[in-house]
Amino acid sequence: MSALEKIEKAIQEIRPLIQQDGGDVSFVSYDNGVVTVALQGACEHCPISGITLKMGIEKQIQQAVPEVTEVIAV
Repeated sequence: MSALEKIEKAIQEIRPLIQQDGGDVSFVSYDNGVVTVALQGACEHCPISGITLKMGIEKQIQQAVPEVTEVIAV
């Protein structure tokens, strides 16, 4: 399985948790160790979306793909 496939799988695994709170996350791109995602719904303007991004999404993706150095949102 390629790094891209592992990233997409990790995002699909965390999506249901985010959707339970009225938000969503989708994969945008992967370049030089940096994954870009789009936060949608309740996550877009949530004051703790940065925590969700770094402590939830980034951690999950890095466990699946150790070469990922950072996850950012657009």
